[in-house]
Amino acid sequence: MPQPTGTAAAVAPLTSDPVRTPTEHRRCEDVTPAFRNAGGVPVRSGAVTFGTHVVDALGIDWSTVESTVVFPAPLAPGERKERTWTVCVEAWRVPPGTRVETRKVSVRWE
Repeated sequence: MPQPTGTAAAVAPLTSDPVRTPTEHRRCEDVTPAFRNAGGVPVRSGAVTFGTHVVDALGIDWSTVESTVVFPAPLAPGERKERTWTVCVEAWRVPPGTRVETRKVSVRWE
């Protein structure tokens, strides 16, 4: 079977569900996803996008705010890497009685 060559399309990215940890501010949480390069070429760069939901005490989702950070490259073929980011939403978006939950992490590999 032919091996992938040096294109980003040859990389098979895998991410885990994020581990979320509350911080002292209800508008922030520490988010730790794991990334694994299941492809045959290294990941040299990319971006990680967090989908953070503003949720009230009854569990009703008020809104989703996206934020993007630089991917922790490089990531060699077969390598697994975890990284923790503190993800915050502007205070005005998180009124009293609500909290944040980062439910989605997506990655764009280059």
